[in-house]
Order: sequence, then structure tokens, then C-alpha cells
Amino acid sequence: MTDLNTSGLEPLDLRVLVLPDSPEKVSPGGIIILESEVDKKAQAMTLGTLIAIGANAWEEAGKRSPAFRCPEAGDRVMFAKYGGIELKGKDGVKYRIMNDEDVIGREL
Repeated sequence: MTDLNTSGLEPLDLRVLVLPDSPEKVSPGGIIILESEVDKKAQAMTLGTLIAIGANAWEEAGKRSPAFRCPEAGDRVMFAKYGGIELKGKDGVKYRIMNDEDVIGREL
């Protein structure tokens, strides 16, 4: 697999880099959503793609449960609503860098 990380950002230690899904600007019914509402929806967005993983991410979870499978770059993940901080990568895209514990699930 090619390297997904084109951001120029590298998560360290227990941190992970996630590319949040973009909020829709048009509703499924074709109604245009105002920018202020799109911004609110973006803040609430909790799904994204795992882009990069710090060296020690999920180490403790693996120790607690030998059956634990660490998420990998490219996995679709769910994360805490206000987890981490938003950073703009060198590629101009907005990412979230957060603690591994802020990732609360994975799509199967």
C-alpha cells in the first residue's frame, strides 16, 4: 500500500492522525446547507480515515488484551466528538491529531 500520509504531519508517541470525513454542503434531498450549519456539523463529525500512527499508539490496549487488533493506516475509524486538535497539513487539508484513546471504534 502507498503511504497515505501526504500531510507533512507526523503523530508522535500515543497520537494518531485522522482525516475527518467532510460534512455535506447539500442535504440528501438537494437542499443547500448554510455555511454556519456546515461548520457545526463539521465540529460534530466523528468518522474519518486513519492516516498515520505514532510509535506507541495502542500499546497499552495490546497489553490489556492480547486479542486486541491495532487499527492501521487506511482504516475507517470513529473518534471522540471533540478529540484532538485540528491542523492544516502541507497539502492544505484539515486533519485531526489526537490521542489513541480518542479513537473509539473502527468500521468493519
